[in-house]
Amino acid sequence: MNIQAPVKVDKAERMRRAREEAYATPLSQFHPGAPRLFQDDTLWPWFERLRNEEPVHYCTNAPIEPYWSVVKYNDIMHVDTNHGTFSSDSTLGGISIRDVPPGYDYPSFIAMDQPRHSSQRKTVSPMFTPTHLDELAKLIRQRSQTVLDNLPRNETFNFVERVSIELTTQMLATLFDFPWEERRKLTRWSDVSTALPKSGIVASAEERRREMDECYAYMSKLWNERVNSAPRNDLLSLMAHNDATRHMDPDNLMGNIILLIVGGNDTTRNTMTGSVLALNENPEQYDKLRANPELIDSMVPEVIRWQTPLAHMRRTALQDTEIGGKQIRKGDRVVMWYVSGNRDDEMFDRPNEFIIDRPRPRTHLSFGFGIHRCVGMRLAELQLKIVWEEMLKRFDRIEVVGEPKRIYSSFIKGYETLPVRIPG
Repeated sequence: MNIQAPVKVDKAERMRRAREEAYATPLSQFHPGAPRLFQDDTLWPWFERLRNEEPVHYCTNAPIEPYWSVVKYNDIMHVDTNHGTFSSDSTLGGISIRDVPPGYDYPSFIAMDQPRHSSQRKTVSPMFTPTHLDELAKLIRQRSQTVLDNLPRNETFNFVERVSIELTTQMLATLFDFPWEERRKLTRWSDVSTALPKSGIVASAEERRREMDECYAYMSKLWNERVNSAPRNDLLSLMAHNDATRHMDPDNLMGNIILLIVGGNDTTRNTMTGSVLALNENPEQYDKLRANPELIDSMVPEVIRWQTPLAHMRRTALQDTEIGGKQIRKGDRVVMWYVSGNRDDEMFDRPNEFIIDRPRPRTHLSFGFGIHRCVGMRLAELQLKIVWEEMLKRFDRIEVVGEPKRIYSSFIKGYETLPVRIPG
């Protein structure tokens, strides 16, 4: 039974209502960072209107402190590449729209300014060299083959759980040299570390604290083992045997560990799921890919643009400045909406369409730019490329047979479930 058509009708009606609401709401009442817009996938007309009418917008209508939204590609690039004017420092609020809650302000290199940022970032970069990626590719392919060969036929299953989480968690376990049988702890810690209070992932702040304390205790034990043993080729060992990170205080250690867990989990996991959804919503593109599998090379960056797994990054102004004719004051929060910049029609032709042979597909903003550009972006691309090479070898089609369930977050743009079926 094909139940895709009702899903499309429901989505069309939902988007009609969202557009009506977005264009009826005064700009002064906009809160583009409201998590419900992302969970319902109704964010698009809100950001469309901001791009057209007020591309640098000051929000005072939110349950958090006021913030600036920057929604156009070139303005986002300006903020992202001017780290002397716009700070990522966790002591000023960090990298997400909400200030880091007290007790969770673990400083990581993504939430540091120069010179500390680069010195710590460089310690883990050997993990992502072309030579090492060539070695990881063999492992990724072997694991992808095993996971895909064990998927059921002619029955509905959750692609997020069976494929996206499993493959990304296996890779995380390898990157950290983490005990294999307990690797799902990494996924859980990633989810908990970015969860909002209303997300349902944890029941209370106390529960969240307990789980993050468990992460801290577990990873500290592994850290101490790596410090006191010969250097190995994993992220913990790389940091443990480099002078820039060997003597990190406990909070800095925890910050970098959480950063690497989340970075290794969310981008790949949610884009992998998003790729299946995108191809089902655009069947002519799926047919194009099946007819020419070499298009995987351009499809991967296109789906990273289309999905934008990290919806925003926040900065704090270090001085009075100007963006798009608006006066930004020292201390103001400035939110770069990558998810909006990736739909900017001044930068992308037909930006709301998913086009797997789009020219110059890597011009998207999803990995950021400047000194904070994602250190593991080539690994993320590699995982997506290989899993699609292996899926095309095995399956004529993976059918989405119901609505995806998206997470409650305007930071991580991801999925809890995606019901799919592989015809026998």
